Amino acid sequence: MEKKCETNGHSVSKCTESSVSVKCEKKSCKDRFTGFLQRNLLVILTVSGVLVGVGLGMIIRNMNLTRAQMTYFAFPGEMLLRMLKMIILPLVVCSLISGAASIDTRSLGKLGGIAVSYFLVTTLIASCIGVALAFIIKPGVGAGALKTNSLSLEGVSNNKETTDSFLDLARNLFPSNLVAAAFRSYATDYKNIAVGNDSNGTILYQKVPYGTDTDGMNILGLVLFAMVFGVALRKLGAEGEELIRFFNAFNEATMVLVSWIMWYVPLGIMFLVGSKIVEMEDVGLLVTSLGKYIFASILGHVLHGGIVLPLIYFGLTRKNPFTFLSGLITPFTTAFATCSSSATLPSMIKCVEENNGVDKRISRFILPIGATVNMDGAAIFQCVAAVFIAQLNNYELSAVQIFTILVTATASSVGAAGIPAGGIITIAIILEAIGLPTNDLSLMLAVDWIVDRTTTVVNVEGDALGAGILNHINERDQKKLQQKQEEGEQELTEVKVEAEAVANMQAEEETSPLVTHSPLAPDSSCANLLDKEGMESVL
Repeated sequence: MEKKCETNGHSVSKCTESSVSVKCEKKSCKDRFTGFLQRNLLVILTVSGVLVGVGLGMIIRNMNLTRAQMTYFAFPGEMLLRMLKMIILPLVVCSLISGAASIDTRSLGKLGGIAVSYFLVTTLIASCIGVALAFIIKPGVGAGALKTNSLSLEGVSNNKETTDSFLDLARNLFPSNLVAAAFRSYATDYKNIAVGNDSNGTILYQKVPYGTDTDGMNILGLVLFAMVFGVALRKLGAEGEELIRFFNAFNEATMVLVSWIMWYVPLGIMFLVGSKIVEMEDVGLLVTSLGKYIFASILGHVLHGGIVLPLIYFGLTRKNPFTFLSGLITPFTTAFATCSSSATLPSMIKCVEENNGVDKRISRFILPIGATVNMDGAAIFQCVAAVFIAQLNNYELSAVQIFTILVTATASSVGAAGIPAGGIITIAIILEAIGLPTNDLSLMLAVDWIVDRTTTVVNVEGDALGAGILNHINERDQKKLQQKQEEGEQELTEVKVEAEAVANMQAEEETSPLVTHSPLAPDSSCANLLDKEGMESVL
């Protein structure tokens, strides 16, 4: 007789099976939750670091710290920036050399052309969005009374000619000293030289440009050298294999260092955000005075990063862009906190490869280039700032000047430094190109710490989606090449089978009994006799 379970009246075996299944379900839920935490622990900690940093900054802000105490409070965040900047040079150089050396020269040219086209098109679209929003929202209209002195801001001086700015860009592409390019870059300065006297005896001076070295990594020159050097190593063939393996190993070791640094990111970001909130002075005055400018810039970033870039990615890959972007929360948070595309590069490479499956050869080739030349977010706020300053000074922009803003913003963003507030000097280039004064640049600098955060997020988003697009194109080309090879092998196999069949048929015909024993076939003795008779008749 079958025993019944006292709890529900079912048989003991059924009750045991149900309890085991319940335990399995509970265990599976627990395992799924544990696995989720393990996979996303760094993301959760990073986002929590931002939130805790905001709260910590609001609390400490009321304590009226001295400047020295603020510096001490910001020390952990400063250490994060120093670690990230420390890893930029070996990461960029080694990743580009190994990436360029591992890609076929023909494929490298194709992928490089697609990347440059993508960067230029997206930056130009971003510039158009910035100009359009500035004319729609009109952030500078009615703000004529707003000047630098009303906010107690320091002036930003810039006397560089637009032509010299672009010539410096070309000069930095080819650094005269690679070692010095790791920490210094070329910049044009001016000096006044006496060239004679006028009719009244007054000495005439002429402004003459001359070259100087400024602090800051010449990332453009290093990127170009690393790419060309990687191609040269591939051209060497077997002789360059040892050096390619060296740079590959160097690159992998650098990525291990990046993975260690990433675990310090949550703590560093917490103090970076907190210290920035503590350092803020009169936020209300800035927001009320420059609120429309801030709103126009951030709205442009939302439109470009949330609509335009995902649409381009979807149109070229037919994949969900937000699924791709969901694996990049950590680098986006790092970009928001550090305001530096270069500092975000290590975490971006790591997350793009591990979370989105982008080929290492693609990510380590395109992302360092993108961090240097792709500045979509910077183009938006630079165009908004240029139109804002024109409206602030009651200056009507012509169609030619608007076109000049678009072209100059797109071109100058290539040379913009991937560091905090690196786009302010680029705005000066745009203002000089359209003949506007640069006295009000300090207004941009006053709120740059707000706008620069969304700017950097859009910059790195464009880099990541560009890597995803190139990875999709590379995979598609590889599949086509593989299909062609398979078709060629299949055709070769069919030809071999046909040749073997023909050979077998010929062999069967030669050995057929109908041929060897045919009555029409002359006997060998008869044939010999005929031959002898023929010879005798001839003689």
